[in-house]
Amino acid sequence: MVSVRLLVLFLLSVSLLGSQPTQSSQQVSSPAHPAGEQSPLDPSSLSFPWSRLRLPRYIIPLHYHLFLHPNLTSLSFTGSVQIQIDVQNNTNWVVLHSKGLHISKATILDQNLVLPVLHNPSHEQIGIFSPRVLSSGQKYFLYIEFEAELAEGFYGFYKSTYRTSQGETRTLASTHFEPTSARMAFPCFDEPNFKANFSVRIRRSQEYISLSNMPVVKTVEVNGGLLEDQFAESVKMSTYLVAFVICDFKSVTGTTSSGVQVSIYAAPEKWQQTHYALEVAVKMLDFYEDYFNIRYPLPKQDLIAIPDFQSGAMENWGLTTYRETSLLFDPLTSSVSDKLWVTMVIGHELAHQWFGNLVTMEWWNDIWLNEGFARYMEYISVEATYPDLKVEEYLLHTCFAAVGLDSLNSSRPISSPAENPTQIKEMFDTVSYDKGACVLHMLRHFLTDEVFQSGIVRYLRKYSYKNAHNQDLWDSLANVRIKIILMYLFAGEHLDLTAMMNTWTLQKGIPLVTVTRKGPRLLFKLQHLHFSVDAPFYFYSFLWQIPLTYKTDVSGTIHRHLMTSPTDSIHIGEEASWVKVNTDMTGFYVVHYEESGWDVMTKLLRENYTALSYKDRTQLIHNAFQLVTAGHLPLNKALDLIGYLKRETHTVPLLKGLGYLEAFYHIIEKRDELDLTQNLGSHLDGGQELTRM
Repeated sequence: MVSVRLLVLFLLSVSLLGSQPTQSSQQVSSPAHPAGEQSPLDPSSLSFPWSRLRLPRYIIPLHYHLFLHPNLTSLSFTGSVQIQIDVQNNTNWVVLHSKGLHISKATILDQNLVLPVLHNPSHEQIGIFSPRVLSSGQKYFLYIEFEAELAEGFYGFYKSTYRTSQGETRTLASTHFEPTSARMAFPCFDEPNFKANFSVRIRRSQEYISLSNMPVVKTVEVNGGLLEDQFAESVKMSTYLVAFVICDFKSVTGTTSSGVQVSIYAAPEKWQQTHYALEVAVKMLDFYEDYFNIRYPLPKQDLIAIPDFQSGAMENWGLTTYRETSLLFDPLTSSVSDKLWVTMVIGHELAHQWFGNLVTMEWWNDIWLNEGFARYMEYISVEATYPDLKVEEYLLHTCFAAVGLDSLNSSRPISSPAENPTQIKEMFDTVSYDKGACVLHMLRHFLTDEVFQSGIVRYLRKYSYKNAHNQDLWDSLANVRIKIILMYLFAGEHLDLTAMMNTWTLQKGIPLVTVTRKGPRLLFKLQHLHFSVDAPFYFYSFLWQIPLTYKTDVSGTIHRHLMTSPTDSIHIGEEASWVKVNTDMTGFYVVHYEESGWDVMTKLLRENYTALSYKDRTQLIHNAFQLVTAGHLPLNKALDLIGYLKRETHTVPLLKGLGYLEAFYHIIEKRDELDLTQNLGSHLDGGQELTRM
């Protein structure tokens, strides 16, 4: 009989080592062992077979059968998962993710043998060794039993609590897996491109309910008076979208026009604050089904308010989770801004059911494809369904804030490398969400609404239940065939959409477009806007392809021009007395009017400010003071510009101008110069120039 140690050495000679799968098809015979018997292999004799952060690609998960039994008294849970895997290269190893889980048993079902499990905590991975070679082209069932404590934080499978009006503390269990925390709830291939189907069973006490992505199809009573809910098999999705909640909440329910059941869950004493969210969710799902021309693929959509929730919300497919302030609305005590916030957050998460869930980014470096689109679609959806909430004003402020942050040296490109969990979490920032949304806003208005909508419908249809890259989106938009001909829209200009958009997603920062009027021509010069005196040298080499828009006093038409070089010019004619570039702040760039350009804008605002939209007026104020900060414009020019504010009737430009004035006042106040303060007041009142600066 061969000793255990010799057997191990022989097995290792045919196993997968390092990052290379074995090509041998030889099987090593091993005696059958009853389930639960100690592994005949000594794990200490094995080395972890994988050195990379990302999992090997030669084992693909197809279907998870997941069982969980959370105990809300001991604040722990036990579970098992059976994963159907497709092996694409011969190997003895299965490498997947696990974090903080105690693995009590692992086996390949047809081997009837407990397999050794190796851990690599720094990569949050486990390696399961099979003495038999797993053959290329074959499918296997990997079975793992595990247990863990419910997490104390806000990621993974964690405990949450709330207090009743009587002061009683009640406990629930909830999940938040994005981006890399599904591995804290069950062993899995926890990367977005490993999409699979999920069949979930949850065991619970009778005083609770359980929710998951899909509806319950059967509930049975098991030992000890417990109940076990069996959920319908899910559609194909990424692990970070799996969700489950065990709680004692109440709900209200409605139905969309296409028959999707929508339910809003909240703590028992707050469920009456869920009616507005139900109205919004039903209306939003109807809107998105129409806008995307793709039916919502699940039979139900639950929205639940979690008392302890770190993020604003999370788009788990079919079970979106929310902070209470992002879902609950009390008509007696909540404000209009609360109403707008709840409406926007619901619009954001339900947009994800298509952007992010149906089509998912290939890797986290392109998380903006999820978050930027969802952020932008929340504006489109709210504007269409609740126009009285004036969400376009919020979008304007969002883009102003994104411009300010992206002007800093510490900014990053929209699409940036991210490998480890810490780097991945850092991708969920203003750049991905807000700049991503503003760049899409620019693209939509340059291409027109019809082209943009047709392109994203094409994108969603082509990559449904798949993963996509930046390039896939640009290709879908560029290949749209509709009655509007792009060659006509752009006056014969060649539009390479990929080349244009790569300049916006693969480099950071804000373009500064300087405009100079020379008779009938308008001259453009491009440079990088920054506020630092010691900006890195590479800032000066940045080049964007800028989809310019402009209008003049002699034409109500919005004109388009693609600027692809550091300098450019267009013909506008002698008769135009003024030209406004970046119409309605649809472009993500700052405009500087050189020579007498700012004087022309100042004169226009003082004589006929309604010739420009409130968005244009607000953008002029914003750009002027940004240029003052960056050293491109004297302060008195910006103050001259806002001298018209005493006649302004719209709150957005008025508040923008007053905000800059307040900041300026605090600066001069520290100098304790009363005459300067009085001079400022008379300047704004009568349009006089400041005598001291």
